[in-house]
Amino acid sequence: MLFKSADEFVKAERRTVTVFGMAGVGKTRLSNMLRASRWFHYSADYRIGTRYMGEYIVDNFKREAMKVPFLANLLRSDSIYISSNITFDNLDPLSSYLGTPGNPDKGGLPLAEYQRRQEQHRVAEIAALQDVPHFIERAKELYGYDNFIADTGGSLIEVIDPANPEDPVIKTLAASTALLYIRGTDKDAAELVRRFRKSPKPMYYHPPFLVEKWAEYKALNKIAEDCDVDPAGFGAWGFEALLHDRLPRYQMLADNFGYVVEASDLAIVRDGDEFVDLMASAIEKRMR
Repeated sequence: MLFKSADEFVKAERRTVTVFGMAGVGKTRLSNMLRASRWFHYSADYRIGTRYMGEYIVDNFKREAMKVPFLANLLRSDSIYISSNITFDNLDPLSSYLGTPGNPDKGGLPLAEYQRRQEQHRVAEIAALQDVPHFIERAKELYGYDNFIADTGGSLIEVIDPANPEDPVIKTLAASTALLYIRGTDKDAAELVRRFRKSPKPMYYHPPFLVEKWAEYKALNKIAEDCDVDPAGFGAWGFEALLHDRLPRYQMLADNFGYVVEASDLAIVRDGDEFVDLMASAIEKRMR
């Protein structure tokens, strides 16, 4: 959805935007703020963790609980109920299910199991992104929202081809929303790595990239066996490598199909009107 002028967006009766960029750059902060200005907030990660991976997540909780005899007996007799309390701002249930490959004694997953869960996430993410048009209409019909923002995960770029206009996810999103890249700086990237070490987010690696970086990490650290890899060490190192690998592809997606705003400019936006102004500036910049 590209506009002929900034006014076309500003004066539109209904505005629909999909924001994308690296994890932690401000997509969810913006979306939460816009909710106060009568925008419907669609979180792709929340949809993944509830509609498409909720059963996997809860079954994993139950699997761990069954290792405790006291809880196992209560589960078998339906005396207790286990559920996931995932929210827009707390994706820990999804993160804990996806996990990190490495030493099981340190909380890691065997690489094959990690790859199996990664594939589940890939399928779920594509489905959640293709649900966007349905939720645009649902937001209007059920709740009366004219404005809609789709808050995507950092891994959106891993499940599309940013150069292909026939990519099914791109076709879906570009037909129904304006694509907006929130672009960070190298300083932002360093801060995101620091925050990731403290509080990991759900991570999805394109399969060949995961295999390549897994082998590279083992070689750099002179590790022979998968089970000897420190999951926390690989998680932080892999996140940083993935972050830098994604940046040019985010830019390619924006160049081909959308718009760009700087994370520093977005950080000072206070409400829906100021966001519309910022979006208008991004449209004018592309037109120039």
